[in-house]
Amino acid sequence: MDTIWLTGAEWLAVLRIGLGLWWLESWRHKDKKGWFERGTGIAWAADVAAKHKWNAVRSGFDTVVAPRPKTMAYVVVYAELALGLGLIAGFLTPIALIGGVLLNLLYLVLMIHDWAEQGQNAMMALISLVALFAMSWQSWSLDNAMGLFL
Repeated sequence: MDTIWLTGAEWLAVLRIGLGLWWLESWRHKDKKGWFERGTGIAWAADVAAKHKWNAVRSGFDTVVAPRPKTMAYVVVYAELALGLGLIAGFLTPIALIGGVLLNLLYLVLMIHDWAEQGQNAMMALISLVALFAMSWQSWSLDNAMGLFL
């Protein structure tokens, strides 16, 4: 593969790191006190789920999230942090990329009516898939340094 400046594997690492920074920014801008102490994030999601046009989303939220709102707040917030750090460092990269696709798909389905959210989550999922199938951990990653996922 011919590229300008960096190798193809290095450009894929740039893409992976950029995605990690995007996840880290998603984590950084969250009001953690609101999410953990006042339950604002899960309350907002409950309101969105209650009005959702798909019954499966409403019943899934009521079954999985509603009974354990505090736990789910921690899961969402710290999943975004773990994805960001894992992708930036290139540690357990395939697992982080698959986790990112799944989290983006959950967000995409929950926010089916919000086109701005749709675009962000669709782009992040697409980047994750490209980074996964192109094995973006081949350069500038702990996975590569440790000989993981060769």
